[in-house]
Amino acid sequence: MSIAIPPKVTDRAFERLAEISRQAGEKKPLRVAVKGGGCSGFQYEIDFDAAEDGDILLEGHGQTVLVDSISLPFLENATIDYQEELIGSRFVVQNPNAKSTCGCAMSFSL
Repeated sequence: MSIAIPPKVTDRAFERLAEISRQAGEKKPLRVAVKGGGCSGFQYEIDFDAAEDGDILLEGHGQTVLVDSISLPFLENATIDYQEELIGSRFVVQNPNAKSTCGCAMSFSL
């Protein structure tokens, strides 16, 4: 049985998470999960959440990103980043395991 390599979280993502925490006046972990659905078969769910038993904790800059054990194999070797573009800003997943992605970059297939 192989152990999945957790995703990497960029400094930019941790820094943005720290900024959000300062603005909100509380520190809340960011959860990155993979669920079935979306236009390509799987979709990323990125939201603020509390840690649960079995979560993988990715820590940096005093902040925490959570990945549940079921999502971990889908996110192996992925990078969680924060991007600012003309059309908006958001946390994104750059996933080398994805064979194709949707135009929204939140849905992918393996």
